[in-house]
Amino acid sequence: MGDFKRYAVYYAPEPGALADFAAAWLGWDPVLGAEVAPPDLSGLPCPVTQITETPRKYGFHGTLKPPFRLTGPLEALITDLEAFGRTHAPVVLDGLRLNQIGRFLALTPTGDLTPLERLAGDVVSALDAHRAPAGEAELARRRAAGLTPRQEALLAEWGYPYVMEEFKFHLTLSGKLTDDEAAATKAALAPVIAPLLPTPFVIRDLCLFGEAEDGRFHLIHRYTLSG
Repeated sequence: MGDFKRYAVYYAPEPGALADFAAAWLGWDPVLGAEVAPPDLSGLPCPVTQITETPRKYGFHGTLKPPFRLTGPLEALITDLEAFGRTHAPVVLDGLRLNQIGRFLALTPTGDLTPLERLAGDVVSALDAHRAPAGEAELARRRAAGLTPRQEALLAEWGYPYVMEEFKFHLTLSGKLTDDEAAATKAALAPVIAPLLPTPFVIRDLCLFGEAEDGRFHLIHRYTLSG
């Protein structure tokens, strides 16, 4: 558990049909730490492996605290994650839907997002003492995307520009696509994934993920939200 170069706190679906399909779709199962054969879907504009190449290494997830390098022992992070779970309740939303966000496809939550946004902000701030400061190369990479003044301030404070009020929860399903590719992929994917989407959508735990030396992310442990 201590052999990872970075750690992150994610939402990941509990074992079941959605988790199984998403692992196959992306081609990587972070629970098993193994590659998965892609599904055979008709109507796609290019192979699944090409569509999912960019998000594959992360596994299917929704980011709560973005990947970071530890500034101290892993055991201290685990202790604080366990304590955090005891003081925060599960988040219940109406459901999930398949959307195009910019140039990629993702599942996004529906309903009142306020409790989810509050949870994410609390995760970012409560665990930030364990985050080593981002290096200059990482900061430059983030800034290359073009940040607003507020995003620049968040990057300086929290090591990532899309947290707090800039946070937008999503479960990524593709890399960058053209509009035509995105439309065709969405049309092919929608009828397959729709029956798998939970109603309501409940976040019952926080998942600690670790990034191995090869860049692949692995699920280390789930921490129940029981507050």
